[in-house]
Amino acid sequence: MIERRTFLKTGALAAAGAAVGNWSFAMGSAADFPVVRIPADQRSFKSTAVEATITRMKKVIKDPELAWLFENCFPNTIDTTVHFKPVDGKPDTFVITGDIDAMWLRDSSAQVWPYLPLMKDDSQLQEMVAGLINRQTKCILIDPYANAFYDRPKESEWTTDKTEMKPMLHERKWELDSLCYTIRLSYNYWKTTGDTKPFDADWLKAVQLILKTCKEQQRKENQGPYKFGRVTAWSTDTVPGNGFGNPIKPVGLIASTFRPSDDAAVYPFFIPSNFFAVVSFREVAEILEKVAKETKLASEFKALATEVENALKKYAVYPHPKFSKIYAFEVDGFGNYLLMDDAGIPGLISMPYLNTVSTKDPIYVNTRKFVLSDSNPYYFKGKAGEGLGSPHTLIDQIWPMGIIARAITSTDDKEIEAQLKLLKNTHNNTGFMHESFDKDDQSKFTRKWFAWVNTLFGELILKLEKERPHLLAKVY
Repeated sequence: MIERRTFLKTGALAAAGAAVGNWSFAMGSAADFPVVRIPADQRSFKSTAVEATITRMKKVIKDPELAWLFENCFPNTIDTTVHFKPVDGKPDTFVITGDIDAMWLRDSSAQVWPYLPLMKDDSQLQEMVAGLINRQTKCILIDPYANAFYDRPKESEWTTDKTEMKPMLHERKWELDSLCYTIRLSYNYWKTTGDTKPFDADWLKAVQLILKTCKEQQRKENQGPYKFGRVTAWSTDTVPGNGFGNPIKPVGLIASTFRPSDDAAVYPFFIPSNFFAVVSFREVAEILEKVAKETKLASEFKALATEVENALKKYAVYPHPKFSKIYAFEVDGFGNYLLMDDAGIPGLISMPYLNTVSTKDPIYVNTRKFVLSDSNPYYFKGKAGEGLGSPHTLIDQIWPMGIIARAITSTDDKEIEAQLKLLKNTHNNTGFMHESFDKDDQSKFTRKWFAWVNTLFGELILKLEKERPHLLAKVY
């Protein structure tokens, strides 16, 4: 049984592609690299637009190893994780996370995100994304507090968790960002295509549940209906405070019992997700107004967005003695702050990526300096590289996701170049990204098949093509 958490993996790539062994790559053409992408007849979904993008980018990216990485990573979600079919006359798409046969609301949204601009050139790709919105609607209607689902009733390894588990649930960790990601996908699908078919009566019920859940987790009157416990040796996998988390003072922020890493929060007001919620609530309000004509519900979302935004201004900022005003990672409303950042998205460094703060925001600029310094306990440096890690993989493990988040939010060419070199030099000759690698030894890595970070790498490269093409004209 594979746990989402941590198993150090070395050697062959297994399910994500053909085994590559311990290759030593000399600089040459892309043809010099082994074929590791899963064979065409074994791919779970195919897209002409994705294939055309790969063909184009192999000519744009002058570094042959980066071009090879793009060819492997960008299509990894559709190659290996997408299960698409019509259900009751509507498209339905179930997207597993990779080496676990369950779908996370957050991961699935992020996995297909880089394909959204390609939908105009590929109607099947658009249907696939619409199917994911439909599937996420079903998931939220099953349980808005759950983070990960199966495609059928099935017993999970977490069935005995001390929470209200249901047959379709893989895991029931309440993470505010999960619901925000579903809104992000719906909103940008609509903005890209103009298609409103996914926004039916069931979608509206799911949106109403999102509002209800987020208001419950402001915990103004009581602690709400959600609690969680797990019998485990991992302290970050269970929740203190009788399953409700450490105490909080209701101040208008929304509690998130778990972080995007699936680790329990120390202080339940997780700041990056509250910023994400502000943007998400305004996006869903726009759909409600213009598509569903639900002005009252839209007004409730806008009012909640403003309330959370005002609370962030009052409670999210910490006067650091070295970096001046910075955003805290977590707070409790009593005046306690957790000062750190990890590689999970949303995190502090990745907030501009989700359009929740500007890269020019002075507090974000200060926060970024803090995050990328030895003042952040989860910023690691070693012989293999440096970057953000996470309590999820304990200490001394650097996450490619954090490296990508740093690059994708950077405004400095040299900083971006350094991250590209790091990604190129730490995939352990597999041709794919991983969850994490040891700061001193890249061969000690976790998760050999992690589709989100693979596709995110492709997204970074496409962003550079659009905004900084000169960086792809170099050989690193």
